[in-house]
Amino acid sequence: MKILMISDVYFPRVNGVSTSILTFTRSFIEQGHEVTLIAPDYPDVGEHEFEILRIPSCQVPLDPEDRFMHRRHIRRLLPELRRRDFNILHIHTPFVAHYAGTWLGKRLGVPVVVSYHTFFEAYLEKYIPWMPHSWLRALARSFSRNQCNAVDGVVSPSKQMLARLREYGVTRQAHVIPTGLDLEQFRGRASNTFRQRHDIPGDAFLCLYLGRVAHEKNIDFLIEMFEFLKHDIDRARLVIAGEGPALPGLKKQVQRLGMDDSVHFIGYLKPIEAVVDCYRASDVFVFASETETQGLVLLEAMACGTPVVSCACLGSEDVLKDGEGCLISSLDWQLFADRVIALANDDERRRQLSTAGLEYVRDWSTEAKSAEMLDFYCRVIDRRASLGQHEETDSYDSLDQQEMQP
Repeated sequence: MKILMISDVYFPRVNGVSTSILTFTRSFIEQGHEVTLIAPDYPDVGEHEFEILRIPSCQVPLDPEDRFMHRRHIRRLLPELRRRDFNILHIHTPFVAHYAGTWLGKRLGVPVVVSYHTFFEAYLEKYIPWMPHSWLRALARSFSRNQCNAVDGVVSPSKQMLARLREYGVTRQAHVIPTGLDLEQFRGRASNTFRQRHDIPGDAFLCLYLGRVAHEKNIDFLIEMFEFLKHDIDRARLVIAGEGPALPGLKKQVQRLGMDDSVHFIGYLKPIEAVVDCYRASDVFVFASETETQGLVLLEAMACGTPVVSCACLGSEDVLKDGEGCLISSLDWQLFADRVIALANDDERRRQLSTAGLEYVRDWSTEAKSAEMLDFYCRVIDRRASLGQHEETDSYDSLDQQEMQP
C-alpha cells in the first residue's frame, strides 16, 4: 500500500502527534508498505527514517514551537504526487494540514482519513479564557464536526473521544485505534545516571511529569498537589520534563510556593535512551490532564516499570485500569497527594504496580495497532470504491459495530 500522510507537526517538534506518526510509519515500512509524509520544515531537522517532503513554513504567533506550512508550496507538489499512485491520504492535524489534505485528496482521487488527536472543546478554554465557555464549546464542536464530516474516515485514539464526536454530529465511518507502543525501545538496562546529571539526591522520592508543558496538561494542579506531598515527604522531588507555552507561568508558580529546590524543570529529553533513563529513575509518574485523546506517556511509564498516579479522564480512561500499573485519583489535591504518599511509604506496593504495568502494556504493541490501522485503511478504500470515486460518502445513522473496539 502507498500511504500519503500530512501533518502540521513532526520531529524535531516533540509531541504525541509526532510520536504517533513515527510509530505507525515504522511498523508500516517493516511490513513492506510505502509512506510519504508532508510536514513543516524546521531548523536542524536532522536525518529522515523515511520519505518526508518538508514544506517552507513560518512561526506561529505566540507559539515558537509550532509552524504554519505555506499552502502554495504544498500545491506545487501535486504533479509529482499524481505520478506516485497513492492509495490513501491520512491527515494528522486540523490546521493547514487538514485543508491542504482534503484539497489534495480530491485532486489525487484517493480516500482521505483523519486522526482526531486534539480535544478542542477543552483545549480552547485554556488559551482563550476571556471568551464565554459556551461560545468556545459551540465553536469547537462545529469545527470538529465539519472537519470530520469532510473526509472518508475518522480515526479516534479512544472510545470516549469517538463518543464525543458522535455527539457532535460526526457521521463518517470511524474506528478506535490508539497509538501502539514500541516495547523494544523501553527494554534493556538503564544507565542510572539521570539523578546525577540533574543534581537529584539518590534517596529522593522522585515524582515525574514528562510531556508537553502546555496549559491543557494541568501541570499547575500537579505543582499544587506536590506542595501537599512535601508536608508529608520532605525528601520528595518533582521533575517536569518538556517544554511549551505554560513553562514561564509554572516556574513563577513554583517560586511563589517557595519550592525552587524541590521542582526541577529539565526541558526536552533526547534521544530515547535519555527518556527511558528519566522514567526509570523516577519512583512514580504523575499525570492530571483532562484533555488527552489517549495519553501515550502513561503507557511509556508503565513500560519502564514506573508506577503511575493519574486521573482517568477522556482518552486516558481507555488506557488506565486501577491496579494494573497505576492508581487512579480524582482531581483533588489532597486525595491525589494521598495516593502518591501511599506509594512512597510502601515499597512492596510500588514493586507490585511496576510488575503489573510491565505485563499490562504488552496488549498495546505497535504491531497490533498498526494492523488495525491498515485494516481500517482497506475498509475505507473499499467503501469509497463501492460508492464511486467521485461520490460523497453517505452518513452513518448508527455506529459501525466494530468502531468502538479499543
